This record gives sequence, structure tokens and C-alpha cells, in this order.
Amino acid sequence: MAPWKRLLLGSLLIVAASASTTAYAAISEVDKVVAALGTAPALDLGASLAEADTGTPQTLMLIGSDKRAANSEDVRSGLSAGQRSDTIILARLDPARQAIALMSLPRDLKVDVPGHGTEKLNEAYALGGPKLSLETVKQLTGLRINHVINVDFSGFKQAVNAIGCVYVDIDRRYFNDNTGPMRYATIDVPQGYQKLCGQDALDYSRYRHDDNDLVRSARQQDFLRQAKQQVGVGRLVGERDRLVRLFGRYTTSDIRTRESVLRLLRLVVASAGKPVSEIHFEGNIGASYVTASSAKVRKLTQQFLGVQETEGPRSGEEAPRRRRKPSTRGIRSVQLDDATADGREQAAQAKAAGAKIPIYFPTAHKPGGYFADAPRVYGIDGPDGRAYNSYRMVVRSGEVGEYYGLQGTAWQDAPILRSPSESRTIDGRRFDLHYDGDRLRLVAWRTDRGVYWISNTLLQTISEREMLAIARSTRTR
Repeated sequence: MAPWKRLLLGSLLIVAASASTTAYAAISEVDKVVAALGTAPALDLGASLAEADTGTPQTLMLIGSDKRAANSEDVRSGLSAGQRSDTIILARLDPARQAIALMSLPRDLKVDVPGHGTEKLNEAYALGGPKLSLETVKQLTGLRINHVINVDFSGFKQAVNAIGCVYVDIDRRYFNDNTGPMRYATIDVPQGYQKLCGQDALDYSRYRHDDNDLVRSARQQDFLRQAKQQVGVGRLVGERDRLVRLFGRYTTSDIRTRESVLRLLRLVVASAGKPVSEIHFEGNIGASYVTASSAKVRKLTQQFLGVQETEGPRSGEEAPRRRRKPSTRGIRSVQLDDATADGREQAAQAKAAGAKIPIYFPTAHKPGGYFADAPRVYGIDGPDGRAYNSYRMVVRSGEVGEYYGLQGTAWQDAPILRSPSESRTIDGRRFDLHYDGDRLRLVAWRTDRGVYWISNTLLQTISEREMLAIARSTRTR
């Protein structure tokens, strides 16, 4: 999952950044990593890994393992209580390409597990550990994999805390206290832009019981994007010794020698200034499995090797044309449902709950959508010690696990608003547009007393024109 990507790549990057002065210092820092890795058992993967020459591309398989409690719903439903691969992510480091490629594989993906037949992908770990997971992924994708790194959840929590936590735009309320008959993981993360630390960040990233694997994967990727946006190399260097210790304590891998660390480190250094390109897995959600044809898997694998972004909504719907500068023409004709009355009621509730900034509300929402709950009014704890008055309205889009919303806050320079892709003026109002590839992720606007934005769903299935039309529809109470 996204946080493990950061733990791996971040640890290697801080070694590179802190060892750039002399050859002696470089070897010293590499030896720290080798020593840290030596504190955990090595993964015995036999001849399943491909050898990589110095300077050539490498593909890494990152595993996040999940151990369920004996009384959990999954175990009581007949699944074993042992460890499973909660997440499998492939990372491609290739200096000749313009980005680092990352591709997540759904844990419920229907696969052929060598020697066991048809199973979910995460069952391979329960049946044969990292080695069988590796063989399954190789058979599925046809990729040559050079290294495997297995990370546990305690390491993720401590790594998030070590980088100072992460401000995250939470799409809706995530809550389960296990007082009912269904025993899922406990969580209590409310909606709205906020700072997430260790346990809450882990709970949010792992949540899945009332959405699906594709939404969950998008949630993890979104966490990574926001973490990367906020954490600079300076903070990583400052915490390098602590992060290296965490990396060694909470990971197991086949990487054990100075030579293998150096080969991988050279690739990381060569790729350090390049962006991360997410290859979003496209599949069909069934009652028990996520399924994808062999042709679809081959296409995604080629995109992964060529570092080409997947186009269109993350749900796997038909991809739109490549993004061009958006036109305001036609926005008025976008088909949306009228939400004026419900929006005014949301604004009144926010006012009564103590919102102190001007309250904007949408007068239109996506067809089939509806306000999911009363608005949340709260304070965002800023890095300067201030609590910025804020509110969040949540709209359910009508699809499983998909929510979008309107955020208002007095925090004018929140990290999520940095570096907009472009700005547009619609009906006299200036909107900042934030894209992920060809997808419009966020539309923001400012006043003297606050800043506001419309966030897309995690799968980013609301079209560009719909996003602009919803933003245009907003009014103040």
C-alpha cells in the first residue's frame, strides 16, 4: 500500500541524501542500512528472484502483511487466522524513464496460485508466505522481480509519526466500534481535512469492509500523494537514523549485502528527482473476487514497464480524451440534481454548530447523490499551533464506497492547496484546479476570510465538467 512505498523509497532516499559528501560517508551510511537489515530474518526466496546488473532497471515487490484476530469476522466466516498479504505493490526503478512506476494489485484478485489452484491473491501468502506470493505475481504478470520487501503495520505507524504525521483530505466518516454483531477492525476517523498520525493513519489506509478493493487501493494511493506533497528531503534527512532503524526492525527482505544495497541505492539516486507514476489496476468487482482478463493484465504490465499513466476514471470506465485546457462552455448544460434546499439546510446546521467563516454550500450535486450526514464543524490543528475554524459537507455519489465533498477552512495555506495545475475564471470567480494526470481531483476558491474546495471521489469518477459545474453552483448562506 502507499505508506509502505514511502517507508521503502524514503529510507533509501534519506541514505542517498545524507551520504552525498564523501565516499567514506556514503559507505558508512550504506553499512547502517545493511546492519539494520541484518536485525531481521532474511527472506529465503531461492532462485525465484532475477539478478540485476549495476545500473540496470529493477522491479521490487512490496508486501504489507495482515494478521487477523481469532474472533474477527473474516476468521469466523471460515478464513484462517494467520497472516495474509494485506497489500502487494510493484515498484519499478528505471533511470531511462521519466518516473518511478508503482502498481498495486488487489488483494481479492482472482488468480491461479501455483500448486493450489484458483484463489484470491492474498491467500498465496497464507498458503506459502512471501515465496508463493512472489511466484503467483510472476505467473500473473510475467515480470522479472529483483527484490521482495515485507513490511508490517507497526513499522508503518511509527514511520508516519517519524515524518511528523500527514494532513489528509478525508472523504467521509470512517467509524466502527465493534459494538454490533459484525467484528471488523475498529476505526474512528471523522470526515474533513485533518492531521493523521500513527494508528489513525493505519486504520484509514486499511479500511475496507463496506467498500471494495479498488476504492481501498485508491485511498492508499491518495494517502501517499498527500504524504509526498508535505514531506521534504530535509525532514527525511533529519530523521534518517530513526527511519533506518524502523526500516530494519519492521521489514524482512532478500536485501542483505553492501553490494545489493549499493546497486539499489544507485537506482534510487538516479530516480530521486523524478515523479511517481501510479498505474491503477482496472478490474471487475464481483461478489467474492476482483477479476481481470489476461489481456487487461498484460496491458497494465506494459504500462508499468513503460511508465505510462492509466487514463480516465480509476473505476475502469471508458477513458476520456487526454486533458486539454478546460472550457467553461457547456458547464451550464451539465445534468445535475438540484440541491438548493438540502444545501441551505446543511449551511444552517453548520452555522448552528459554530462555523465562523462564510459558509458556502452546493446548490447542485451529481445525479443520484445525496448529503450523507450533517456537516462536521471543527478546528484543523495547524503546524503553528492554531486551530483553524473549518467545516465539511459530504455527498454520497450513489456508487459503493464513493463520496465527494465541500471543505471550508480559515487555514489559507493548507498543504493540499499548494501548486495548483492551473486557474480558471467562471462567472467572475477564480477557481484553482488540481489535476492527477487527466483527472480533475480538486477545485478550490478563496475569499478574504476562508478557502474552499470541492474534492472528487477517491476513484475520481466525477467528470471534469461535473466538478466545475458543482463548484460553480456553490453559494453562501
